[in-house]
Amino acid sequence: MTYRTETLLKRPDARTISVPGDVAFHRTMHYRAVPLAALLEGIGRDDHLQFVAGDGFAAEIPATLLMNMQGSEAWLAIEDPSRPWRALDKNRGSAGPFYVVWTRPQAARVGQEQWPYQLARIRKLGGVAERFPAILPDPSLPADSDVQRGFAVFQRTCFACHTLNAQGDSKLGPDLNLPHNPTEYLRADLLRAFIRNPQSLRQWPQAKMQGFDTHALSDADLDAVLAYLRHMAGRKPGH
Repeated sequence: MTYRTETLLKRPDARTISVPGDVAFHRTMHYRAVPLAALLEGIGRDDHLQFVAGDGFAAEIPATLLMNMQGSEAWLAIEDPSRPWRALDKNRGSAGPFYVVWTRPQAARVGQEQWPYQLARIRKLGGVAERFPAILPDPSLPADSDVQRGFAVFQRTCFACHTLNAQGDSKLGPDLNLPHNPTEYLRADLLRAFIRNPQSLRQWPQAKMQGFDTHALSDADLDAVLAYLRHMAGRKPGH
């Protein structure tokens, strides 16, 4: 289904919401928005959705998280052409026309990569494991292992911008295993510093990668995703 700005703004369930600590604007923002679950007609809780931005960013969000009516709630914020939002910093343009925002995101541990802005389309797809088998860790590893936990974190944070083993939908950032995995050429302390603040390692005004502070990515989650990356360095195609 195609939605237009004017149609969404006229919906009876459109309302003004306040979003403290907005991920894109780093301040409290106020939006006209519609509950995202109300727009997902025909989508079941077991479905998997991909939110694709105009620049190619592709956020993978399970429908069960979007339909969670207790705790965190997802909204589709709609930019009114007569009252445009302020520009994003670092020359990133506008967050409009549509932006997925959350109220009480901490309740469901919603990650900053699950706030896609400049939204162009929503796609119903198979799960990540089904579509991209080359990114899977060794299936014999226990579900509670650091590698398996890191794989879950990778999907929530890194996979929106990067491919791995040449698989994935987003091409904003480089592949994280081919030809070399970052754990193969960066010391662990430097890689941690880079993920926290990319500009601390290599200053580049045009860089697109946003850092992950401890609120967005805990130390335990960072350790887990690094364990996954180290593991995948030994699971390249043809190895």
